[in-house]
Amino acid sequence: MQAVPRSARPARRDVLRAGAGLATAVATGTAATGCAAGRDDGVAADGTVTIEMWHGQTDTGKKALESLVASFTSSHPHIHVRLGGGVLADAMLQKVTAALAAGSYPDIAYVFGSDLASVARSPQAVDLTDMVESSPTPWTSYWVPARKAVTVNGRVRAAPAVLDSLAVVCNKKLFREAGLPLPEAGWRWDDFVATAKALTDSRGGRFGTGWPGVGDEDTVWRLWPMIWDLGGDVVAADGKHIGFGDTGTRALEVVAQLARDKSVYVDPKPGSEQMYQVFMSNRMGMAVTGPWQLPDIEQAKVDYHVVPLPTFTGRPTTISGPDTWTVFDNGEARGKAAKTFLSWLMQPAQDVRWDIRAGSLPLSHATRELPDWQHKERTTEGLDVFTKALDSARVRPVHAAYPQISQALGQAVVAVLLGRSSPAQAMRACADDANAALLIPR
Repeated sequence: MQAVPRSARPARRDVLRAGAGLATAVATGTAATGCAAGRDDGVAADGTVTIEMWHGQTDTGKKALESLVASFTSSHPHIHVRLGGGVLADAMLQKVTAALAAGSYPDIAYVFGSDLASVARSPQAVDLTDMVESSPTPWTSYWVPARKAVTVNGRVRAAPAVLDSLAVVCNKKLFREAGLPLPEAGWRWDDFVATAKALTDSRGGRFGTGWPGVGDEDTVWRLWPMIWDLGGDVVAADGKHIGFGDTGTRALEVVAQLARDKSVYVDPKPGSEQMYQVFMSNRMGMAVTGPWQLPDIEQAKVDYHVVPLPTFTGRPTTISGPDTWTVFDNGEARGKAAKTFLSWLMQPAQDVRWDIRAGSLPLSHATRELPDWQHKERTTEGLDVFTKALDSARVRPVHAAYPQISQALGQAVVAVLLGRSSPAQAMRACADDANAALLIPR
């Protein structure tokens, strides 16, 4: 696998945005110029339809899309896809929200999975159920996380764009120096805590593991697999309360023990860049991360090993954070063209090109079986662990209150990481805020 410089790759997704920022974007009318073609129908005199796609990607992802669009145009000469948007994925929600308020929005936009429930409430967001049901690749062939992440109230409200999962990447050099065996599938969270402690050398500036300490979605989503494994859920069955009061406390006890052992590096900045730099400079033994980090780890020449996440129960459990291509209604002709393009983009022959170049896992089982992806797995250490983890991966609910729940849990995680609250105290505060958010009519 060719290492790609971080500056040339898409930033890690699913950063939690504050609602106040969205309100400001709408109030100030910050929809950028260069939006889709306003209210025209996008149909030229010769019948060619032009659609606008706000892709949110940096150099590598953008180049991959440009190549795919060129291929699409050669086989669909009457549909022209214009790539634009002018912002990276982390800022896309603000821009789309402002564009919808201004009435000048794209045909397709890259929307984080955690934001889809809010975006799908807009009457301009197009229902894609008919598109996936008539797709050449059966919808059931797509991984369960990919399907669930785009389904709202039983309807498919977007197309899956990227797919990932979490596992643990281990630094073999530090394990050898500590005289520890590499962990294997089936290990437990108690093993993880003990291993992190054994790997830690305070005097030498070496940590057993790391955890994002900003309180954003990057902080939170590492906790959900632990909660799910213990039988909890994000929202309770009644829809009015969180479903992780007790299980969240138990999961936070793991975090608290890591903090007490001083075996966890707490990254104080968004994006987890510092945490990964500590790992890649041979000062951290284990990193809970996804396949997007492997190119940097290889580029740093770290001798590494990938193992599934630990569990409490022995049942394989992980999380996937799919993001989406969301379609907006700019009239019948443009809507049909947008669906045609996305349906084509999701097919295995195109999906595998996107996955290999942009760092996604295969959207479907059919893509995974292709020779190109099989070669990718064989030649990339540990990549198959992330792909296999999709069998047991779950996704966060597509729920309009999720950002508020995540924010409350993020504050709880940080309070425990920094020793400011016990797990029980932090979870009580989290429950108060998150339950209040669930009671808001939506």
